[in-house]
Amino acid sequence: MALCAVAQALVTFHLIDAQPIHTVTALLFTSTLGIYNFSILLSKPKHPEKSPYRRVRWFFAHYRLMVTFTMISLLSLVPLFFLLSMESRILLVFLAVLSFCYSLPLFTVGEQKFGLRNIPGLKPFLITLVWTLSSVLLPILEAQEAHIADVSTRDITILIAKRFLLIGALTVPFDIRDLFQDRQFGLKTIAVAWGEKNAYLFCQLLLAGYIVLLFMLRNNGFSPDFFALALTAVLMGWLIFRSKWEKNEYYYFFYLDGVLILQYVMLIAFNFLFAKL
Repeated sequence: MALCAVAQALVTFHLIDAQPIHTVTALLFTSTLGIYNFSILLSKPKHPEKSPYRRVRWFFAHYRLMVTFTMISLLSLVPLFFLLSMESRILLVFLAVLSFCYSLPLFTVGEQKFGLRNIPGLKPFLITLVWTLSSVLLPILEAQEAHIADVSTRDITILIAKRFLLIGALTVPFDIRDLFQDRQFGLKTIAVAWGEKNAYLFCQLLLAGYIVLLFMLRNNGFSPDFFALALTAVLMGWLIFRSKWEKNEYYYFFYLDGVLILQYVMLIAFNFLFAKL
């Protein structure tokens, strides 16, 4: 997931015609690694060795190593944070609060404690919002601060909107996979509220909207970037559809999440091929 965050930032830098800023990519890598590990540590089951999820069993079988990685990742954010502009720092504080509050049991109703993720409909929205702002707005803010890119408000809006649709579509299959578990814990996800069939249809509609926005970005029309990103969106739609039958948890983490990395690879490949033609 940390590599996915870096790849999505590189996609943004490419689309705004800016050289990657390594402070941004390093911060996204360490913050994603730290937050995801922190979330797993916080939700440790009573008997992790008996968990139905292989990644949970592996994680807690290497507990000390993962705690060390988490601490190093989170501590490394301190110097990286102060290398960024003030606008980026404000954005990061906001995203950090959302990320840490996502799983923390902040609220109490009677004897039941719950976090932001337990509020109906908020779980996929929070994930999508944090990923979108960190991988789109943060790179743009730093690129403009370094005077290596000039992005119009219209294009910033389109970039944020289309990434929001893409990440939003990607979160739904994970909700479908965790459908029965989420019902048990009272999480009101799209899959729980609408049902599995409607949730899959909703994914495809989000991806269709994403492709439309691709065409509108910077008025480039059918550019190499459009074909590269549209193709990966179509592939993602097919993988989401296939996930109806494929319930292996690594299918989700390697294939579905892997599309986020594949996007950047396809952008580089298509631009190279079009330049040779």
